[in-house]
Amino acid sequence: MSTILHIDSSVRAISNSNPSHNSISKNIAHKFIESWRQTGVIDEYIYRDVGINPPSFITQDWIGAVFTAEHKRTEAQKQLLALSDTLINELVVADIIVISTPMYNYGMPAQLKAWFDQVIRVNKTFDFDLARGDFPLQPLLSGKTLIAIASCGEFGFDAPQVRANSNHLMPHLRTLSRYLGVEAMYEIVSEYQEFADSRHQASLKQAYQRAQILAQELAGDKKEEKGNSLTA
Repeated sequence: MSTILHIDSSVRAISNSNPSHNSISKNIAHKFIESWRQTGVIDEYIYRDVGINPPSFITQDWIGAVFTAEHKRTEAQKQLLALSDTLINELVVADIIVISTPMYNYGMPAQLKAWFDQVIRVNKTFDFDLARGDFPLQPLLSGKTLIAIASCGEFGFDAPQVRANSNHLMPHLRTLSRYLGVEAMYEIVSEYQEFADSRHQASLKQAYQRAQILAQELAGDKKEEKGNSLTA
C-alpha cells in the first residue's frame, strides 16, 4: 500500500491572480503527487497546508498535558492534545511523507516548525531513557520515506558552496526526519528565485524534472512490491 502524507508550508497559495506570487515549493510538490498518480496507485492521500492553516504553537499547558499520564489527563488537557493526536495518527499511517517548504530567513517557516512541534512528542514518536547515556532519545517509528522539496531565494546552500553555513533548512529537516520514522530521504531544491534570471529558470526546470522522475521511480517500486506480495 502507498499512503502519502503531504505537508505544504508556504504562506503563498499554489495559484494566484499574479502568477509571480505562486508558491514554487507547493507547485513542485503537486507535480510530484501528479506524477505518482500517473505511474502508480495512492491508496490513501492525506493533505495539509500548514502555511495557510497553521497548527497551534505549543504552550506551557500543552507541555504539562504531554507529561501528564494519559489516565490522569483532564478533559481540558485531552482537548489541548487533540490536534497533536490527529497529526501523529496521520504520520503513523503514512509510508511516504512529502514536505514542501520555502526557505524563510535561512530556515523553515514558523508554521512548519509548529507542525513538527506537534508531532515530535515523547511516548508517541520517540521515547526517552537515561539508561542510554548521552543519547536518551529513541524514535518509535520507522520504515518511512521523506521527499523534502524546498524553494530558495538565493543559491549555493549545499556544502561546500558559498552559502552552506547559512543553510538551516535542509540540515534541520534531516535531523528532525529521524523522529518521523524516516529511513530514506530525497531532496529537491529550486534556487535563485530572487534573481528571476535564467539561472532560476534552469533550477526550477531541473526541480520539476527531478520531482517527476523521482515520483515515477518510487511509485514504480511500490507497484513492484505490491505485485510481489500478491504472488508470494
